[in-house]
Amino acid sequence: MNKGKPDETATEQPKETVATQKEAAPKTNGASEQTIHLVVFKLGTEEYAIKIEQVKEVTVTPSITQMPRTPSFIKGVANIRGDIIAIMDLEERFRLRPAVNDGDVLGNTYTLVIEAKDYSIGVVVKEVPQSLNLPVSKIDKAPSFLQDINIHENYIEGIAKIGERLIIVLDMFKILTVDEIKQLTGQQK
Repeated sequence: MNKGKPDETATEQPKETVATQKEAAPKTNGASEQTIHLVVFKLGTEEYAIKIEQVKEVTVTPSITQMPRTPSFIKGVANIRGDIIAIMDLEERFRLRPAVNDGDVLGNTYTLVIEAKDYSIGVVVKEVPQSLNLPVSKIDKAPSFLQDINIHENYIEGIAKIGERLIIVLDMFKILTVDEIKQLTGQQK
């Protein structure tokens, strides 16, 4: 009888450990530094990242239907798991030169689905996004002169340093202006 109880406890513990592993990772050691989990991708020739909690899912970019009267950086809309989502090209949004001059800019790409409070949007990236955990101390605050004066809030959270690599960390909830969000969600001024 006693042998049965430890076995039941042993099978229950791994389930709890798996469920709370993401939460417990930064707290495993009382003195350990807080970490941040990022999704890293390339725009042009540079690396960018988004906090993983801002990304709902990553999928192969589906067929995109162009829409009239949308900003040039909105490539159109796509059906992703039954939801119609606007697809944004951040290279065009940031006026970056693509790394490779493809004939078809959106061929063989991936889409990061970002779900904000009032809208969802897909962000096109050309390579498979990578997951990265790093200490918060590896992210420096971005200098204010790097901010785009056309966008109402600072969307660059910081710059991560990993050896010789620099990764620009974005806040996807601040990429669009209030007017652009209204336009994408069909609200009028």
